[in-house]
Order: sequence, then structure tokens, then C-alpha cells
Amino acid sequence: MSDDVTGRLWGVGLGPGDPELVTVKAARLIGEADVIAFHSARHGRSIARSVAAPYLREGQVEEALIYPLTTETTDHPGGYQGAIDDFYAACAVRLAAHLDAGRDVVVLCEGDPLFYGSYMHMHKRLSHRYVTEVVPGVTSVSGASAVLGRPLVERDEVLTVLPGTLPAEVLAERLASTDSAAVLKLGRTFTKVRDALAEAGRLGEAWYVERATTGQQRLAPLAEVDPASVPYFSLALIPSPVNAAGPAPAAGTGSAGEVRARGEVVVVGLGPAGRPWLTPEAQEALAGVDELVGYGPYLDRVPPNPRQRRHPTDNRVEAERAAHALELAAAGSRVAVVSSGDPGVFAMASAVLEVACEPRFADVPVRVLPGLTAAHAVASRAGAPLGHDYCVLSLSDLLKPWEVVAGRISAAAKADLVLAIYNPASKSRTWQVAAARDLLLEHRAPETPVVVGRDVGGSRESMTVTTLGDLDPGVVDMRCLLLVGSSTTRVAERGDGSRVVFTPRRYPA
Repeated sequence: MSDDVTGRLWGVGLGPGDPELVTVKAARLIGEADVIAFHSARHGRSIARSVAAPYLREGQVEEALIYPLTTETTDHPGGYQGAIDDFYAACAVRLAAHLDAGRDVVVLCEGDPLFYGSYMHMHKRLSHRYVTEVVPGVTSVSGASAVLGRPLVERDEVLTVLPGTLPAEVLAERLASTDSAAVLKLGRTFTKVRDALAEAGRLGEAWYVERATTGQQRLAPLAEVDPASVPYFSLALIPSPVNAAGPAPAAGTGSAGEVRARGEVVVVGLGPAGRPWLTPEAQEALAGVDELVGYGPYLDRVPPNPRQRRHPTDNRVEAERAAHALELAAAGSRVAVVSSGDPGVFAMASAVLEVACEPRFADVPVRVLPGLTAAHAVASRAGAPLGHDYCVLSLSDLLKPWEVVAGRISAAAKADLVLAIYNPASKSRTWQVAAARDLLLEHRAPETPVVVGRDVGGSRESMTVTTLGDLDPGVVDMRCLLLVGSSTTRVAERGDGSRVVFTPRRYPA
């Protein structure tokens, strides 16, 4: 496989046990290698080889590196460490013979090769002599955290990884002073580790994880585990303390129960049209809720998600819509009430807060997230007609008498404010635009610029610049917003042929 004079050495991590957790790179290298090396006990069975088996091919040379002893007792003059050092040295000689012959060698390793991995003993003896690369793998600690469904650490917490072979007093001291911990190499050390957890006051937090991610996986509170049943491939885990009060995983499966956040209502401004007009804050809020409430056409602008329930309503039942959203939140749901534009401008924020102030909803949290207003969207298309003082009003007389509307129009016109006029007309309200125009003409010149913006940001967007004297009420409907200039508002032709409407920031003395 190699083009070099000598072969290449690969230390390949296989992950915690599930063959599907082997990385794409590891699988490719296993299939391409000339020689596959793996450690095993005297019985000859190798967990590493069994994990890699789906990726092996016919004709590969297999080097079984069989440990010569199973306990830390030996008649070797150097004791157990001397015997194991000789074993690793002999293994390195066997692999070097393949490398010298130009054969690429993959050494298999459960978990990650350099995280308490058996491969590292070959790495130390061979990597200075041959081209070597290590392919990382998912560690047993990560696998255990995943099957438990518990985060290891959050924010500034500290994770401590310990071998169970440490003295009991050292284990207890380390366990008492850390946030989260993983203790590996259990087996015969289990009783000592359990006692150290108890001495550190952490036994109640500890979980036992055996053969994580495999078909033989076992999970249990560590205090309930029989020491006689514990194999070497198991570990103790103290997850993040932030989650210590969370639901326990189902024994043997690792599935966690549902954790629900406290219910709330968030009133979200969608802006005047599609997603490009939606703020990142609004997008985040919409993504996190369980239920969506709003006027049907506005709900249609939120992409469907099968996890979320949608509650479309008619446009004229704002109080009922608000009460429904608050009732859902009171029952524990996270609810978004959607509005076009900004929810605080002639929209749902006021309706929701009005109902939320009733005693029955006193404990339901309510947030309001702003959106780009229709007035600002239309103004941006025209230029800068709102560049100086302006007022915003609605021509609708459904919720207030026309006399109030008329008085405010006259007051704004007399004060020489630019007007942004919402809800100018509808199927049932057809005369208000003409009436408003006549009131404005009592204080404004017929040449005053007027911008008519329709469906801004939508597929049928149109912009018309006219004058107050020439304004045709017949072209105005509910999809429109009017901007009526002040005495200083100007319409200017630019050199590129475009026309802009703007109100200077300086007012004449």
C-alpha cells in the first residue's frame, strides 16, 4: 500500500465499542492496511478486532499481540513492569519487521489511542523510526456520557479523569475537589473506587457504565452495583453538577426522561415580510418554542416544524388569542405569539400584556421581541422620509372613535410632523383615506410628498411617490402604508436616474 521504502505506522482509535462510532478515516485505513495489529488477553479474543471486523478485508496479515500475563504477579526479575516492558519491546520488533519490509501497519486501539490506550506503547518505541500518524477516536468517557444522556461539564466546570489504580486516599482527595469526574480501569479496583467516592461524599452522584454503546451496555447508580459483576471495561462517572437533579436514565438503556422548561409567552415581531427581515433573536425564539399562536397568514410565514403545534386564528380575536397563549404557557408550554412588523406597534404585544395583567396569569412570564416595522421598511425603500420628527397613527376607527383619529391627524399636521399612517383602508373602511387627506391639506401644501408602500418585502411589492394633492384614495388598501411628508420633506432626482424622498435633519430657523 505504501510508496515509501518503509511502511507507515498508524495508531487507529476505534471508539468505545459500537462499530458505527469508528471514524470514516479509521474505517478507510483499516481496509487499506497490509498489516492489522491488535492486543488481546491469553484467551485470544480481542475487543479491538471485533469492533474493526466490519472494515477488515481478505488477505490482510493479522498480528495478535497477546499479553503474556493476566495479573500483576510474575517471576520476571523486573517484576510485573519488567515483564510487560519486555512484552511491548517484543511486539515493537514484530511490527518493525513489517514496516522495514514496506508494509503499512495499523495498530487497533479501543477508544482513543493516546487516552490510556494500549497503542501508545508501540508509539513510544516506533514513532521516532517510522512515519507515524495517530487517528483519534471517541473516548470511553464521551461514550459513557452519551449513553447516560448527561453532560460531562458545563461553563467553567472542571472534569477530572482518574485511573482506578490510584491509592484510595488520592482518589478520595481528587474526587472531593472536582466538579465532574470519570474513573477508569475498574474491574478489581471497583470496591476501592466505591469507597473513595463515599469518603469524598460523591457516591450518590456516581453512575456505573459498562461497555458503553455496545449490545452488552449496562448502566446503574454505582452504589447499587455488585463488585463481583464488574469487568475491566467499565467506568465510574460523576456528570456535571448542573444536571445532578435531572431525571435518571432508564437502567440498561441510557435513555433520559424529558426535561421541560418553565412555560412562557414570547411575543415575536416577524418584520414586514420573509426571513431576511427577521432578527436573529426572533429566529432563536421561534426555534425554541413548543406552540405558535397568531393570525393565520402571519403563522404561514414561520416554516413548519412537526415538533411544534400551531394555533391559527382570525385577525379580529386578539384578546382571545392572547388568553389562549397564556393558558398554554400556564400549563408548561413555551409559546410564541407572532405579529407582523413590530409586535409593539398596532400589534399583539399590547393585547397579550393587557390579558397577562389579569390575576389568573400573574405568574406567566411574558417577553416581547421587537421586529422591523412596516413604517421603517417603507421608508427605507423610499430613502429617508422619517429622517426628522415623525408620528405613527392608525386610520382604523374600530377600536377608537373617528373623532379621536381626526383630532390626532390635525394635531400632527399642525405640528409639521411627518406621518406614518397604518391601516389606511380595508374592504369595510373606504372613506378614511380621503377624509385624512382633506384634514392634512388644511395645514399642508398640496405639493407635500406622499409615499404609498404596498407589500414591502413581499412578492407584490410596489412603491409610489405622489403628492398630497394628487393622492388617489382608490389605490390605497389594507396592504398599504402611507408616509406623508412635512414642510421640509424633499423629493430629489439623483444622477443615476433614481428618485429619493428624504426629510433633512436640520429644521429651518
